[in-house]
Amino acid sequence: MLLSTLAFFAANVCVKQVAHIPAMETIFFRCSIATLFCVWGLRRAKASLLGTNHTVLLLRGTFGTIALYFFFTTLQNMPLASAQTIQYVSPIFTAIIAIFVLKEGVRPTQWLLYAIAFSGVLLIGKFDGRISPFYLTLGLISAFCSGVAYNLVRSLRGKEHPLTVVLHFQLVGAVLGFICLFLDWKTPVGWDWLFLFLIGLFSQLGQIFLTNALQSERIAGVAIINYSGLVYAITVGWIVFGERQDLMSIAGMALVVLGVFLSMLYGRRRQRLDELDVTAA
Repeated sequence: MLLSTLAFFAANVCVKQVAHIPAMETIFFRCSIATLFCVWGLRRAKASLLGTNHTVLLLRGTFGTIALYFFFTTLQNMPLASAQTIQYVSPIFTAIIAIFVLKEGVRPTQWLLYAIAFSGVLLIGKFDGRISPFYLTLGLISAFCSGVAYNLVRSLRGKEHPLTVVLHFQLVGAVLGFICLFLDWKTPVGWDWLFLFLIGLFSQLGQIFLTNALQSERIAGVAIINYSGLVYAITVGWIVFGERQDLMSIAGMALVVLGVFLSMLYGRRRQRLDELDVTAA
């Protein structure tokens, strides 16, 4: 999950570099490039391209594409750290949805730690004047759709090859992106082509790491690690894009980091205790 976070962040930086290109056009290039990597990987692994759980795979691709579109839109219209921090609400949606879909419980202490992290997100949204209510809403919709997609990935554990799951997400994004090219197209120039290729490459790596993580561990535990990308966002946003953060925004980000750190410690402790209980039984 940590490798996934790093790869997705690198892709996000490239998205900021092509902010002048429509979001769905960027998604088309991203998903088309990633589709080629998926097909190549699946053929090497001699795994199924089509899969067997077609409805779930299609839903995963649809919710993932919707989340990606709104996230790219926020990346292009607000500071990098702010857009990424709003996206960090997704683990909360993920955990809540998992209660009903996957029957996975969340302990009271975890809810408290999630609340600490979420309060940091709210603090940033309240005091960062560069964030409009419209784009804040789009960011929250993106986070919710990501939560749904994470649960769908988790439900496919042991049923589909990880690359098959990723492939269907990329195919849905490529098809919808291609349709949108006829509505809004801007020809990439110069370095735009390199950034668009890197978006596809880094996103593919991120998807592979993410899918493996979600299919290997409890969903609420791995999803929260997404918050580690905040350190990258603050640093690169300031150095590369000149996006400075005020005191209240820094305080909000500190709350997010605190919630994540304590949640990871608590999760490890609970896992050890559960293992001891099973051994004793």
